[in-house]
Amino acid sequence: MTLDERGCFEICPVCFWEDDGQDDDDADRVRGGPNGRLSLTEARRNFRALGASDERHTKHVRAPLPNEYPTV
Repeated sequence: MTLDERGCFEICPVCFWEDDGQDDDDADRVRGGPNGRLSLTEARRNFRALGASDERHTKHVRAPLPNEYPTV
């Protein structure tokens, strides 16, 4: 986990998604706001393909630290 607290509009240094509180239950919805035209689902797809939530942000991201990988 890269954020100190959920839904507090922190920007993830690994993917550059701004955490506006969106989660799995509405991941396909485009909310606008800080993440603009992206849904969380699209941002996740972009991260897998590009290493960032949006192609515009690839220069702002870094690799995850060992303790930041999600636990399944």
